[in-house]
Amino acid sequence: MIRVLLADDQAMVRGALATVLDLEPDIEVVAAVGTGDDAVTSAREHTPDVALLDVQMPGKDGLEAAAELHKLVPGCRIIICTTFGRPGYLARAMAAGAAGFVVKDSPPEQLVDAVRRVHSGLRVVDPALAAESLATGASPLTAREHDVLRIAKDGSTVSDVAKALHLSEGTVRNHLSSAIGKTGARTRAEAVRLAEDRGWL
Repeated sequence: MIRVLLADDQAMVRGALATVLDLEPDIEVVAAVGTGDDAVTSAREHTPDVALLDVQMPGKDGLEAAAELHKLVPGCRIIICTTFGRPGYLARAMAAGAAGFVVKDSPPEQLVDAVRRVHSGLRVVDPALAAESLATGASPLTAREHDVLRIAKDGSTVSDVAKALHLSEGTVRNHLSSAIGKTGARTRAEAVRLAEDRGWL
């Protein structure tokens, strides 16, 4: 049996995925949780063969959870399964140790096939997303620019961002200016939107 952990913050989606997978004679869903933090805890408890993680969840997102699982439960193969097929997410998922990346609007049989293939040691990536990711390229943002934009996206002031990251306000302004330039945006809000659309945040 292929033991699977599901993590998705939408209960209906989580239930539907569990139903689809449990119909297969060689797949058993051993845990279904709604947050990235719970995914890490459940994976340590149940040691699944495959973890199917959504990207956007409360607490740790799926990419952060994937990186933790990769370290803490190395025998667990990870598939990111998301509504948001953004090129930057693919690159970040692979960097976090994921072996697969599928979008939720894929036919159920493709998801089942992805679980089996990833379990057998293969990599599975949505082909359209892979092509788009190659065309878009990697994120040009430095780690600090990423952090500054991430905190600024809720409308935080420069002073708020500086306090959160223990930086001077001048340094925060410099990082914001650089991020705005790299994304081709005109404003901080537009830089956040463009970075999110490309999966860089």
